Amino acid sequence: MLRTLTTAGVLATILLACAVPAAAQEAPAGSWAFAVGAGTDNRSKGASKSDGDAYVWGEAVWESASGLLYGGAGFQTIQSSSGSDLEVEAGFGVRPELAGFDLDLNATYKSQIDAASGYDDNAWELTADVRRSIGPASGRVRFQYSPDGMGGTEAWTWVEARVGWDFTNKLEGTAAIGRREQDNNLDYTAWNAGVTYALTDNLDADLRYYATDADVPGEQYADSLVAAISLAF
Repeated sequence: MLRTLTTAGVLATILLACAVPAAAQEAPAGSWAFAVGAGTDNRSKGASKSDGDAYVWGEAVWESASGLLYGGAGFQTIQSSSGSDLEVEAGFGVRPELAGFDLDLNATYKSQIDAASGYDDNAWELTADVRRSIGPASGRVRFQYSPDGMGGTEAWTWVEARVGWDFTNKLEGTAAIGRREQDNNLDYTAWNAGVTYALTDNLDADLRYYATDADVPGEQYADSLVAAISLAF
C-alpha cells in the first residue's frame, strides 16, 4: 500500500503543479483532430481487453494553439467479464517541455457501457509520460495510477520504459517493458516489440508482439502477434 500511495502523491503533485500555471496562461483558441483504427487484438498494459479478438476504436482531441493543453473523448470495443463490449473515456492533460524533455500529464475517466448490475464499471487513470528524442533514437518512461480500478481491482500502478529507433522517415521500431501491480488482482510484467510504418501522411500500420509472465489460462495474458491500422484526420 505504501508503494501505491507514494506513486499517487507524485502523480497528483506533478499534475497540479503543471496544470494550474498552464491553464492560467493559455488562450482558448485551438483545433480539433480525429482518429480511428482497428486491430486484431485490443492490448492495454500488455493484457488483452478483447479476449484476443479484433476491435475498433476512435477518438476526438482538442488541442490549444500552443499545443500545451488538450482534452478529448474516445471509444474502443472490448470483451469484458462485466458483459460490456464498449468502453468510453474522456480526459484532459498538459504537454509541457522541461530541460529538453517532453512531458505529457493527463487524467482520464473510463466507463464500460451496459455492464452487469453491481459491477464496478468506471475508473479514473492518472498518467505521466516523460519523452526524449536524440537523432533517430527515442525513449519514454510512463507512470500510471488508478485509485480504484474496474471490477474487483482496487488501486493499481503501471510503470513502463520504451525505446524506439527511426530506421527511415516512414519506419519506426519500438520495444517496451512494464510492470503492473494491483490490489486485489494479479501482479505481472509485460513486454512488447514491433514496427510502425507510415503508409501515407495520415495512415499508419503496426505489427507488434506482446507477452507477459502471467501464468493464467485464457486469452487475456496469452502471447499475441497483433496487427493494427490507424487513420488520423
